[in-house]
Amino acid sequence: MAKHVLAIDQGTTGTHVAILDSKLRVAGKAYREFRQHFPRPGWVEHDLGEIWESVEYCIAKGLRDARIKAKDLAAIGITNQRETTGLWTREGKPIHKAIVWQDRRTASFCAELKSRGEEERVRERTGLVLDPYFSGTKLCWLLENVKEARARAEAGELCFGTIDTWLVYKLTGGKAHVTDVSNASRTLLMDLSSLGWSAEMRALFGVPAQLLPEIRTSSEVYGATRGLRSLPDGIPVAGMAGDQQAALFGQACFEPGESKCTYGTGAFLLMNVGEAPVRSRSGLLSTVAWRLGGRTTYALEGSAFIAGAAVQWLRDGLGLIRKAAEVEKLAREVKDCGEVVFVPALAGLGAPHWRPEARGLFAGIDRSTTKAHLARAVLEGVALQILDLLEAMKRDSGREVPRLKVDGGAAANGLLMQFQADVLGTEVVRPKNLETTSLGAAFLAGLGAEVWRGTEEIRRAWRADRVFKPRMPASEKERHLAKWRRAVERA
Repeated sequence: MAKHVLAIDQGTTGTHVAILDSKLRVAGKAYREFRQHFPRPGWVEHDLGEIWESVEYCIAKGLRDARIKAKDLAAIGITNQRETTGLWTREGKPIHKAIVWQDRRTASFCAELKSRGEEERVRERTGLVLDPYFSGTKLCWLLENVKEARARAEAGELCFGTIDTWLVYKLTGGKAHVTDVSNASRTLLMDLSSLGWSAEMRALFGVPAQLLPEIRTSSEVYGATRGLRSLPDGIPVAGMAGDQQAALFGQACFEPGESKCTYGTGAFLLMNVGEAPVRSRSGLLSTVAWRLGGRTTYALEGSAFIAGAAVQWLRDGLGLIRKAAEVEKLAREVKDCGEVVFVPALAGLGAPHWRPEARGLFAGIDRSTTKAHLARAVLEGVALQILDLLEAMKRDSGREVPRLKVDGGAAANGLLMQFQADVLGTEVVRPKNLETTSLGAAFLAGLGAEVWRGTEEIRRAWRADRVFKPRMPASEKERHLAKWRRAVERA
């Protein structure tokens, strides 16, 4: 029996493919970036065709890297950037570029709905807040602004989907129009309690029912490959979760209270809260982590829109570094930031503030400020966002967080991780395998295709690489927090 699983991790700036063996070891991998489209200030789009091309390229390269044949694959798992919103025809042709989760074009629409008193109703039904981040307002914009989109949607000619849905549709030759509960819970259209599409929310956002995919569990066979250049027919697509939920799963956070933070383009803190949703009073999101068999696991989530993207901005926007990996060396040229502080509100502020109008801010600059101070302030600003999230999460859940598991590209930055432990006052634990989103997707697919039998196998496979213990004096920590809070008020 084939024992390799192919995991597609479709992210905001590129696509990763990893091929894992039955021991959850990476046998082969590939990566390809794709273009970001910025048609107007605050607008961010992706070409669905370009995303699919990157996936096909990475599948072929990953198989070559693993030195296995496609017939040796037992299953395919998918994890994805979540709220990014696409529309395509039943023949699989996009009718417009996808609107990316970072896009802010619907901010005025969200403000209008809030002024009408709709936010509490939305939060009660979906666990989410009214913010341009989520798919519902993006889909509404597409239906209202793309020529003939609404009429075609009502006629049943179009499909809506987040990126997971698009990839399954393409992998199965258009046979499966599905999503899983973790992705559906990010759309503003799913009832968090019933796990079905909400007629009330569909009416609010003007979404025809025939446009929506079927909601399925996170681990089951959704369909099989069909008509692809990169793979033979018949390989089951058997696992699916949004990238942050997949990372929570890949970090073996299976018990209530276990938490992880992923540092990617943005930063995302999730806590497993068990089999009943916890309604936030602090601006966090109540979301589905995954559904396996008949059991649903919920999470609290805090999202910082900008994390690794701030380092990319230092590289591409300011030209302070040539490669993102150089930021730690530059930041270590100074022992601290002095009075400099950076608020990473380059796409507004997410949880717990939810201020889409906020903008990035450097404060405390004087004639002695160098580019090293700016680099260090950017890293510290990323970590201070996570402090705000964790404090809100502890209030909402009533739980302490004695250790925080971390992953994502920026988790390799030792300076950032030590500062994170210092300001949180809790241990930060980095695993040996930082590609936990791919690990989670592969494991969900392997469970769905019966390659593995239960979660104990992934718990045994998880290994810590380094534990960062807090060591900052209390007075120094308070100084950082005070200047951070002043800067956030001004952003």
